Amino acid sequence: MSDNRPDWHTYFMKMAYLVSERSTCLRRKVGAVIIKNNQIISTGYNGAPKGVPHCSQTGCLRAKTNVPSGERHELCRGVHAEQNAIIQAAVNGVSISNAELYCTNQPCSICAKMLINAEIRNIFVSEVYEDKLARTLLEQASVNVFHFDMKTKTLTKIV
Repeated sequence: MSDNRPDWHTYFMKMAYLVSERSTCLRRKVGAVIIKNNQIISTGYNGAPKGVPHCSQTGCLRAKTNVPSGERHELCRGVHAEQNAIIQAAVNGVSISNAELYCTNQPCSICAKMLINAEIRNIFVSEVYEDKLARTLLEQASVNVFHFDMKTKTLTKIV
C-alpha cells in the first residue's frame, strides 16, 4: 500500500496558494502561511485593510499611476500577505518566534524587515521576486530563504 500523502513542503505551499485565492489584489494574488512545529499558526493574503474598500471595488492605484512591479510599495491600498499573517498571529496572541513562512511569492523589502523582526527563521517561496534589498537584509539577518519548486519538489537555497 503506497502512501500518497504530500510531503510537508508541498502541503504547506499548497495551503499558501489556497489562501491566495482570498486576495482582492488586481495585480498579484499572494498567500502566506506561518508554520511552527508543522502546525499552522496563521495565514494571510494581500488585500485592503479591514473595513476599507478593496481594490477590486476601487481599482488599482498602482496601475492607475503606472507604478512598476516591485517599486513604491507605499502607493498601494493593500496589506501584503506576509504582513497580514504576522498581524493575525499578533491579534490572536500567538508567538511566531522561530517559525517558518510559506509564501507564494518571495517577500519584498518591507515584508523582509517585518519577518526579520518577527524572528521568522526559514522562508519557503514558490515564485521568486527580484528585490535585492530584501535578499540583502534577509542574508544579513541569517534568515534562510528557499525556492520550492512545486513540480519537481526540490528546494534551492536562494538566501
